Amino acid sequence: MGENCRLRPASRADLPVLAALERHAFVDPWTLAQLGAALDWPGAVALVAEDDGGAVGYVLGRVIVDEGEILSIAVVPERRRLGIGRRLLDAMMTMLVARGAHAAWLEVRMSNDAARAMYESAGFAAAGLRPDYYRRPDEDALVLRCELEATASPGPELR
Repeated sequence: MGENCRLRPASRADLPVLAALERHAFVDPWTLAQLGAALDWPGAVALVAEDDGGAVGYVLGRVIVDEGEILSIAVVPERRRLGIGRRLLDAMMTMLVARGAHAAWLEVRMSNDAARAMYESAGFAAAGLRPDYYRRPDEDALVLRCELEATASPGPELR
């Protein structure tokens, strides 16, 4: 499972790594400039998952007042379904709670059944729809919400 990965906080020095993970994981990735701007937002936090071969995933989120938003979570395709995404999600939820968030929001492609199942198993539920949110291909986004106090686990230790 994902226990062979180490999670560590990401910094601006990691922007090229985050951008490479985005390009490897998504057909419509965030750019280096978009990632840099997001890391500069107040309340932003990011984690990188690494193994002996380097970075295999990351998560980017932020807290606004008392709500969290998971902006992006990516795991390289060849390392999916090994628990890495869930470790990143759990760690981010724990960090959002530590920063005062009581709920978390995210968007996911309607067709991304694997991600939707992971989010639902973590306590996220459908809260809305954003028509034509995604590009390449154009697709609706399902908006998900999770109450954090009741569902966030202590999360993995960062090592």
